[in-house]
Amino acid sequence: MTLGSSAVAAETLEVGVDPELSDAAESSRRHGRTPGQIAWDRLKVDKVAIVCAVIVVFFILIAVLAPLLVKLEGETLNAFHPELINRRNTLPTIGTTAQHWFGVEPRTGRDLFALWAYGAQPSLTIGFLAAVSSTVVGIVMGLLAGYLGGIVDRVISWVIDFFLSLPYLLFVFALVPIVQNRVGGGRILTAEETSSLRFWVLLIILILFGWIGLARLIRGEVFSLREREFVQAAKVIGVPTRQILVKEILPNLVGPIIVSASIAVPGYIAAEATLSFLGAGLVEPTPSWGRTISVASGGNFSAYPLHLWPPVLGVALLVLALSLLGESIRDAFDPTTRR
Repeated sequence: MTLGSSAVAAETLEVGVDPELSDAAESSRRHGRTPGQIAWDRLKVDKVAIVCAVIVVFFILIAVLAPLLVKLEGETLNAFHPELINRRNTLPTIGTTAQHWFGVEPRTGRDLFALWAYGAQPSLTIGFLAAVSSTVVGIVMGLLAGYLGGIVDRVISWVIDFFLSLPYLLFVFALVPIVQNRVGGGRILTAEETSSLRFWVLLIILILFGWIGLARLIRGEVFSLREREFVQAAKVIGVPTRQILVKEILPNLVGPIIVSASIAVPGYIAAEATLSFLGAGLVEPTPSWGRTISVASGGNFSAYPLHLWPPVLGVALLVLALSLLGESIRDAFDPTTRR
């Protein structure tokens, strides 16, 4: 016995605990952990993951508390201040002040902090809703294609190939006006109706194109899992197919699913901002970072940079934080990586 182990044994006996029981408890603590517990332990010591998680939580709080923060500033959304605009060049006559933390919008005089804070709401809402919905669809399609095979696999594979053949941007630009005309029934929709309709159309389009990658990943994993002994044993004793998929196969796919969903969120947020910037996304009166960037880039942003940089930095920082967090989650679930 070494000097260190003798000291540990002595300390253990002093507190009245059997050293053998202590060693057994320690061994039990170290072994028998699930992949999720191992990944969580690795994430807790990953400084990059912690910093990125703090940034993501910060933006979530900004979106959730936007009404309170804007009220604390002393402003309201879409309140115009023409008295703060220079009539000759339509530029604001003020910068950042105690009343307007990010200044005001050129030409209209609306508070830019209010637009920025409320603009985080649709980006995060679309990002997380699209990620959750596309993940669910991808799991279902992948499980059915991989486990049932045959005609089911061929049909789902054909649907995947069909969506992959569609030009994404052209599809969005073509579908948005078609849906607006169909829903409007020939009448011109109000700004609120148009913005709400575009929100749901954009969300549905992102889901339609977003489930494909995860479905193909799940399909390949299920192909190998369905031949494993525990699945074959469940089939022999007559376990229903639904129970095999949910209780036998799905738990073995938790890691890839979590990784895929975490990486998908920043992609959807960037897609919403891009489509709004291109004019196919959200419109007035719904605030959006992408639309603010589009308006600012077409104006005198060099003379008044406060109009452009807050939403640009917001999108860039949020997408970067989510991307790095997704990579950290992927590494935490990957047993071949070491930190």
